[in-house]
Amino acid sequence: MTAAAQAVTAKASQSQETYSNGEDLGDLLADRVAAIPANPFAEADARVAAAVANGKPVINLAKGNPDGEPPQFMQDAVAKAARESINFKYSPFDGKPEYLAAISSWYHSQHGVHIDPKTQLLAVAGASVGISVAIQALINKDDLVVLVGPYYPQYEGSTAVVQGRVHVVPTDEKHGFLPDLDAVPGAVWDEAKLLILNYPNNPTGAVATPEFFANAVRLAHEHHFVILNDFAYAGIGFDEQPPISLLETPGAVDVSIELGSLSKMYMVAGWRGGFVAGNAQLLAAIKSVHQQTSILMSSIVQVAGAAGLNSDQSTVRALAVRYRDRYHALRDGLAQAGLRLATAHGGLFAWLAVPHGWNDEDFAVWLLDKANVAVIPGSDFGPTGAGFVRLSLLEPATTLAEAARRIAAARGNAW
Repeated sequence: MTAAAQAVTAKASQSQETYSNGEDLGDLLADRVAAIPANPFAEADARVAAAVANGKPVINLAKGNPDGEPPQFMQDAVAKAARESINFKYSPFDGKPEYLAAISSWYHSQHGVHIDPKTQLLAVAGASVGISVAIQALINKDDLVVLVGPYYPQYEGSTAVVQGRVHVVPTDEKHGFLPDLDAVPGAVWDEAKLLILNYPNNPTGAVATPEFFANAVRLAHEHHFVILNDFAYAGIGFDEQPPISLLETPGAVDVSIELGSLSKMYMVAGWRGGFVAGNAQLLAAIKSVHQQTSILMSSIVQVAGAAGLNSDQSTVRALAVRYRDRYHALRDGLAQAGLRLATAHGGLFAWLAVPHGWNDEDFAVWLLDKANVAVIPGSDFGPTGAGFVRLSLLEPATTLAEAARRIAAARGNAW
């Protein structure tokens, strides 16, 4: 049996009965399947579900689901759009003109960037779709993708689907979880096809500086590779200066694309809406892949998304303040348990170094078993995430404070 067959058969045996004739189809599976890593978020969901089924009162800080609702004007827009006959039909492949125009206007008003709606934008059903189609458009088998660790797991997973290779550049708290790109050997940059960035960052809460982006763009020009910035947490910053777009950087649009998401800015994760923006030549290739592999973004979500992007963004700023306050509540509570959060500047998560002598996977198990608090082990975000756990800020401050209280109460002499 091939490696792909073994991997998939093992998964299938856990959830599907064998057909009565016992026919083995493993030899028909694509080899790439064996290299696809498991989805850590699905595995976390399963752990939490099992704990809840056993009667545990779990506070789930492993999940990235928004806990509120979108602005009322967006709810009204999607309800109105659902009754309009034009939205009963398929949308244009690249996106509804009004949605693309709203993205372009948002880039101009919020980031001072001019984006051509016709050639430099694509509507996608969530930033995850953008990650997938961008990697498919750029990466051949054995091409090199440079990731900044710790990283969102789909970057590695989507690279595995196309049988690319990964090189991880580490970060640390001392340097604000921004990588030293100049420390990467020139030979790596010469071989690289794609550098994936993610700021504000999931899981660390780091934000990019203009100097960091400028250096990345310089390297891309010098070594001839593409930069993809996952800007899913646009607008969700904790500092006076809001998070910046990569495309603000001079010369970035010549070598870069950027992904946007409606989910985090407007609390519409279930609606599945986002966009890809940037270099027109790259967008043409990405659109070609998207047309053959992905569903179109819902027409009514595009209408609601346009309403959000065309707004004054005051609701997004209010969300950023809410998440900042929640981060502070969790930070202060965990300090009482002898734990310290890494400094965060944006996003929806907190990054916690595990106590001395623990590894992150064991600590996550302990938190669920002893404190009824679910988190994600840092090693699920790549090897450089080892020694940390990620906690979600998508619960009320009172719930986060209760989670910290439970951890403090369960601590004993565990650390």
